[in-house]
Amino acid sequence: MNTVKLSNGIEMPQMGYGVYQVGPAECERCVSDALSVGYRMIDTAQAYANEEGVGIAVKKSGIARKDIFIVSKIWINNYGYQKAKASIDGSLRKLETDYIDLMLLHQPFCDRYGAYRALEEAYKAGKLRSIGVSNFYPDHLIDLASNVEIPPMVNQVEMHVFNQQVEAQKWMEEYGCRIMSWGPLAEGRNNFFTQPLLGEIGAKYGKTIPQVALRWLLQRGAIIIPKSSHKERMVQNIDIFDFELSAGDMAAIATLDTGRSLFFDHHDGATTKMFMGWK
Repeated sequence: MNTVKLSNGIEMPQMGYGVYQVGPAECERCVSDALSVGYRMIDTAQAYANEEGVGIAVKKSGIARKDIFIVSKIWINNYGYQKAKASIDGSLRKLETDYIDLMLLHQPFCDRYGAYRALEEAYKAGKLRSIGVSNFYPDHLIDLASNVEIPPMVNQVEMHVFNQQVEAQKWMEEYGCRIMSWGPLAEGRNNFFTQPLLGEIGAKYGKTIPQVALRWLLQRGAIIIPKSSHKERMVQNIDIFDFELSAGDMAAIATLDTGRSLFFDHHDGATTKMFMGWK
């Protein structure tokens, strides 16, 4: 499995398994399947309500804890220093672990500065091996990174062939922050699974459309967390390390970029209002 080095020297798997929208009842089974076929990073969050399932699966796997990289995220109703601090301990209990490999702030709203101070404190205490943010676009990221002691090491954002985050990635790199893709398969939107160009490129390599899209992200330097509840698709998604897209194919896929979200714009007033309703 490829790894990327974070700004503090920690090696993080470049590919993992995401459990967004995996219900609590099936999370243990899905994570167990993912670990059994070779995934060594699991991405969860407080808002997903399935940290317990992740923790149980990791414990039952028989794989040494040091060999599994666990990512979680603090939700906005736990922002502010005191609440974030308590929520980190809560996530540790639910995951049944002494440390979390990477903890992120899930959204750029509410008291993110207070919450980030809790991340820094927990990092210094050894409860977190690395810290970062999610859905922080250049304005939010630069502002935060310029006013904290430990700049974010990872920023997880919507990133796929239709929303390629070229400029955002440049800003992240300037601040020593790795880009991590959520929704790497665009959740199937915009007719992703029948996209003609990706199909044509895949045929050249004997690979599927999802495999081409995931390989493209890897070659862009992104950390990826594709999700499937089907074991055979987990196997297919991870089978992308035996080929490399040519420069021409990378350039062709770059033409698919719309520069827009397929989900929601974090700078839009309606989006902000929506998140305020989820506090």
